[in-house]
Amino acid sequence: MRTPSGPATLTTAERAIDVRFRAILARLPRRGPAGWLTEFAVFGLKQAWACVFGGAMLAVIFAVHLWYPQDAPLARNDALTLAAVVIQIAMVAGRLETLRELRVVVLFHLVGTAMEVFKTHIGSWSYAPDGVLRLGAVPLFSGFMYAAVGSYMVRVNRLFDLRFVRYPRRWVTAVVAAAIYANFFTNHYVRDVRWLLVAVVALVFGRCVMQFRIFRFRWRMPLLLAFFLVAVFIWLAENIATWSHAWLYPSQLGGWHPVSATKLASWFLLMIISVVLVTWISPPQPPDDRSPAAAVGAELSPASPTTGGGPQNVATGGHGRHER
Repeated sequence: MRTPSGPATLTTAERAIDVRFRAILARLPRRGPAGWLTEFAVFGLKQAWACVFGGAMLAVIFAVHLWYPQDAPLARNDALTLAAVVIQIAMVAGRLETLRELRVVVLFHLVGTAMEVFKTHIGSWSYAPDGVLRLGAVPLFSGFMYAAVGSYMVRVNRLFDLRFVRYPRRWVTAVVAAAIYANFFTNHYVRDVRWLLVAVVALVFGRCVMQFRIFRFRWRMPLLLAFFLVAVFIWLAENIATWSHAWLYPSQLGGWHPVSATKLASWFLLMIISVVLVTWISPPQPPDDRSPAAAVGAELSPASPTTGGGPQNVATGGHGRHER
């Protein structure tokens, strides 16, 4: 049954963009290589649009690393914090995020900052000591990197009109997410059970299939695979941020090197916390079309104004980090 809150919808700004893009893309071929290329192009545009918060944050971090004057009166970390505040205000003022979604983004910010304070105190990673806009050893811009993950999650949900087959009970996912979050703290004092938690996640979400609309067609993918792919992209963003010296792990203090691929396990687990927080305002929706699903990557049904699965949005994903 559909939950009372219903599926996520586009913001007013996204609807305006959607109308313009749809008018252009509707003229392109539906079948053959050109049709597949259209779907692929729209997929890339939507992902880029969903990542606008995180992309803007990474761009600022990269630019500050390359061009911010060493003798500037405003500390580098404070400049990053003020830039992050401007980005967040612009997201809401430009109607790229709703006030309802902002609640989840702020919650991501608080959850991430709490972890940052603990992890920097324990020595898992460190920031440059400059600036006054900080909480202990943590510059306040760090919370916005977690907020960028939250922004991506809420935006990708509506841009792709996500639907789920055999989604687990939300209270079960909440318990798993709480255990994952606790382990990021307790693993310094008792046995680290992240791999056990990965197995639990696989058990809980293993049967769930995600359906999503790109442009004309609906597609499907195992939800666990979606978690992993997002984790890979966040790990790549983390490499850019550490190269830019936004923060450094202890092994990088003597010279930068790529973040270990083993950190992917933690980013994978982060997806569970992220999804549970997003389902607070946007409960998982079942497919409108109950017909048998196609194989992974195969089209399910042509999109049209009258078919199920929500609006055919064409409007054109975060960054954060943990001890892995």
